Amino acid sequence: MNTNQILNTGTTTVGIMCKDCLILAADKRATAGNFIASKNVEKVLPVSDRVAVTTSGTVSDIQFITKLLKAELKLKEIRSSREATVKEAANLLTELVYNNVRKFSTIPGITHFLLGGADEHLHLYDLYADGSISEVDDFVSSGSGSVMAYGVLEAYYKAGLSEADGVELVLKAISAAMQRDSASGEGVDVYVINKHGLKKVAAKRVNKSLE
Repeated sequence: MNTNQILNTGTTTVGIMCKDCLILAADKRATAGNFIASKNVEKVLPVSDRVAVTTSGTVSDIQFITKLLKAELKLKEIRSSREATVKEAANLLTELVYNNVRKFSTIPGITHFLLGGADEHLHLYDLYADGSISEVDDFVSSGSGSVMAYGVLEAYYKAGLSEADGVELVLKAISAAMQRDSASGEGVDVYVINKHGLKKVAAKRVNKSLE
């Protein structure tokens, strides 16, 4: 298979910490080389009642890893009679990414996740494509449009943002990326995570109709 035909989400994803919540957001475009393969991809995926991930990379590997993560978290809850902590979920995910990227395959299994969740505290993690992990205390972006998103985040992020201001900022950051990154586009999905759980608060589409 020509690697240019592999479906991937060369993407813009953003995660930010706010005063009483954290916010995860991503665009909705998937590409196969220079071809726009889908205009309605969900790149922010809940994996439990209090944890969600953003996704970028090879779509088949993303789908496999997120399904496995959800199953393992559910099994852990059943076996231990408690929900996994956000740190446990992040460590499990980074182990899956590490093992996936190092297995022999004719198709590169490249994935990059941001993971956010709530237990006693709010946590935001950046899980790199090589299987390494770092905790984030302000903001982070991944994907091909992250350079543009970081420009907006660096300029406008302030510690202690309200939920409303945080949602406005992530929309602004991903919108900036969509203006210049050909692999990002079509719209934005936004999730908020707080002590009560997670909820989808925005699903904006870009209308390019000629009518």
